[in-house]
Amino acid sequence: MLNVRTPAVAGMFYPADTQRLAQGVRQLLAEAQPHNLRPKALIVPHAGYIYSGAIAATAYATLRLFAAQIRRVILLGPTHCVAVHGLALSSANFFETPLGKVKLDSAAAQAIAHLPQVIVSAEAHAQEHSLEVQLPFLQSVLPEFTLLPLAVGMASADEVAEVLDTLWGGEETLIVISSDLSHYLPYEIARRVDHETVQSILQLRQPISHDHACGGTPISGLIVAAQMHHLVPHLLDLRNSGDTAGSRDQVVGYAALAFTGETRYAS
Repeated sequence: MLNVRTPAVAGMFYPADTQRLAQGVRQLLAEAQPHNLRPKALIVPHAGYIYSGAIAATAYATLRLFAAQIRRVILLGPTHCVAVHGLALSSANFFETPLGKVKLDSAAAQAIAHLPQVIVSAEAHAQEHSLEVQLPFLQSVLPEFTLLPLAVGMASADEVAEVLDTLWGGEETLIVISSDLSHYLPYEIARRVDHETVQSILQLRQPISHDHACGGTPISGLIVAAQMHHLVPHLLDLRNSGDTAGSRDQVVGYAALAFTGETRYAS
């Protein structure tokens, strides 16, 4: 039975028109400065594309050299609309954007379904933008992939890390953590707070508080998993809405980070 989670924020966070969306994402990726890294995991922002799209594109452009090897994306983002205990799987078979449908990875879902912190909640996913806004970038960069989206609510870093470790896989599996940083601080204060948050991530120090990153829980879980798997974090981009398209009176912070093995790859 076909069960499709349809777009909830097309026309708000990104264009609803297929051609405009495809062109807009292509332009953001073309203008991004990719890094010569082979990411196992990414942290990317999830605001409207006018605000955070350029920062997200820096992360996704870094995947280009290895895009054909990536066949599965584990996508975690915080819940904004529905309270959730644990990590919520979707009951859908596909997630849809104006660029088409993405098949959900039923085998991956089954692999973690036994964990007590994992639930199934269509409601948690129905209006959640933190996951949805990543899909057009993934659809534009990866030629073919399945998706396991997880809406993260009240959970511990260790509970998130256990899910990531279970799904870790090899080079075919990419982990994406969707998170913005500080919210509605004055520009200079936000720059200082976000710098401190990024330094904590780069030093693999957690917990990351929700005051400093709305996706603090999945980020903290990734930090635990990165320590287990000996990954190295790298800062790709750090800006805020005052740098992109907004007022500097109250800004939202955005960072793009990549977690890799210790080997750098030539571009």
